[in-house]
Amino acid sequence: METLPKMTEEQLLEKVKNGTYVLFFTADWCPDCRFIKPAMPQIEADFSDYQFLKVDRDENIDLAADLNIFGIPSFVVYRDGKELGRFVNKDRKTKQQVEDFLHGLN
Repeated sequence: METLPKMTEEQLLEKVKNGTYVLFFTADWCPDCRFIKPAMPQIEADFSDYQFLKVDRDENIDLAADLNIFGIPSFVVYRDGKELGRFVNKDRKTKQQVEDFLHGLN
């Protein structure tokens, strides 16, 4: 999974303008983020048509605020530069919940 460097919302939209991207907002100190982290390689493999980007919420605090990401772990999906869906809250997420969210996008 590629780690997104610090960037603005405009820079993010430029990066995700072609293709389908899953932004995984996380932080090292977040216990619920550590809970889902071991499942991420399998989720990536199961959804290989998506490009996954890890976003450190603390490094990209302004970007997270601009996107209304106030709880982590959270997932935001973009297709060709447009937001397709979001699974954003402060609750712990299971592999099944993340996969159900991704399956529900069309």
